[in-house]
Amino acid sequence: MPATHAHSWGSLIYVIIPIFSGCVWLAMLLGMLLWWTVEEGSPYLALMRRNQTIAYISDIGAHSLQPLFIAMGTVSVVSFDIVFIAERWLRHRGKLAPNTSWFQKGLSICAMIAAIVGAIGLILLTCLNDLHHDKAHDACLVIFIAGYIVSAIFICWEYQRLGIHHRQHRILRISFWIKLTFIFTELGLAIAFGVLADKDHYNAAAVCEWVIALIYAFYVWSFAIDFIPAVRTRHYASKETELEMATAMEQESRQRGWNGSAMEQGTYNGRVGQGVPEPARNF
Repeated sequence: MPATHAHSWGSLIYVIIPIFSGCVWLAMLLGMLLWWTVEEGSPYLALMRRNQTIAYISDIGAHSLQPLFIAMGTVSVVSFDIVFIAERWLRHRGKLAPNTSWFQKGLSICAMIAAIVGAIGLILLTCLNDLHHDKAHDACLVIFIAGYIVSAIFICWEYQRLGIHHRQHRILRISFWIKLTFIFTELGLAIAFGVLADKDHYNAAAVCEWVIALIYAFYVWSFAIDFIPAVRTRHYASKETELEMATAMEQESRQRGWNGSAMEQGTYNGRVGQGVPEPARNF
């Protein structure tokens, strides 16, 4: 596909959004962890089991830091969902390698919807603390993790299809493998978390939960890579755009009295080659 180059540093905002989202998430985790370990001296919290010495994220978020848990968690997932919307918009506008089929667009939309569902799960679980709404909290945790894993699956699927038609863009392959690694790693850790918690190995389960949350931050940051082509300001004209331009040129040529743009161009080239001046037209 043809590409034109220009400078458009305004596109840098698209790289900043996932970086901002991941930093907010990481700052929330560090703030909660430091409050429990340093400020409070790793106390035994009300939700912790008898043989548990490492607190779950939800255990800490159910107490005095719940406002921070709600606010920073919401900012992080909402800004991350904006990343999916921006990615869809940039592909539609041709700032990123465009989708070549409606199937690819459908995968992108499904990824966006799954991410929104995951965000809703996270927002609800921060509001419904484990101290007073334990079952609802656990259900929202499953929705949060499942939503973003399913979203990552659709994104990987879309990037795999894009890579077939845009083999010159290595960044699609790099991003595909990063996100595929996230899927298998997070899915494995989520299963381990559930099994360990069910077997009453609460400390090991808590470690798994913190690792899952930390890896999620790196997953969010990986989307900054996807927007690098937009910062490089390479505009990719889609097949749909080319067809629309050709149709418009054809209609304009016929309105000027020619039998199509090809005939007009051929006549013009003939006149130029013979040194005949082109007659003036009234517009």
